[in-house]
Amino acid sequence: MTPSTPAHIPASRPLTLAAQPFDFNCDLASTALVIIDMQRDFIEPGGFGETLGNDVSLLSAIVPACRAVLTAWRHAGSLVVHTREAHHGDLSDCPPAKRNRGNPSLRIGDVGPMGRILVAGEPGNQIITELAPRPGEIVIDKPGKGAFYATPLHTLLGQANITHLVFMGVTTEVCVQTSMREANDRGYDSLLLTDCTESYFPRFKAATLEMTHAQGGIVGWTAPSAQLLAALAR
Repeated sequence: MTPSTPAHIPASRPLTLAAQPFDFNCDLASTALVIIDMQRDFIEPGGFGETLGNDVSLLSAIVPACRAVLTAWRHAGSLVVHTREAHHGDLSDCPPAKRNRGNPSLRIGDVGPMGRILVAGEPGNQIITELAPRPGEIVIDKPGKGAFYATPLHTLLGQANITHLVFMGVTTEVCVQTSMREANDRGYDSLLLTDCTESYFPRFKAATLEMTHAQGGIVGWTAPSAQLLAALAR
């Protein structure tokens, strides 16, 4: 599902918040909140993430912080984008190199506790209730790790005159980092909220955060969500 961008555009409202490697500046009128893959199959017990042997409680721990940011962002009236890693039922958009990677007990397209794994429309493929999209928010079903690959996201952001992105979601080193690098290549300035993203492997998250803001922000900026919430409250 890829709804058209909302007709309402918030009034210009510059924001400045403390971040690494230096202050992040944006305008709410040209900034979107991008929430990466907060899906039941990754977050909840019994989903795909757990079948791979991962501790999903690490990911679910960020839900309250994500919900607080989403609530504040909606109150500000700015654009919200949700992504889901999702494939067609016939798996025509899932290359064998992806489906056959590793040695999982269940593979993409197999039937798991929440329906067929990572298939669009299945229960496990849905975004968790706490962060469920509202009408008018953009929902992107992406067949790859990045939010821009084989999706209309760049076009939709362009139609809304978006130049800056605020990221949260999972997992930090895979779909979140890939999406941020794709955004960087397309000219967006991006901020990653450090307590609103997580990995099944904490050291991977730590390394990704360091890589993101290294060398003067080679990929983007990082900051705790408290900095954004404070800026929105001013």
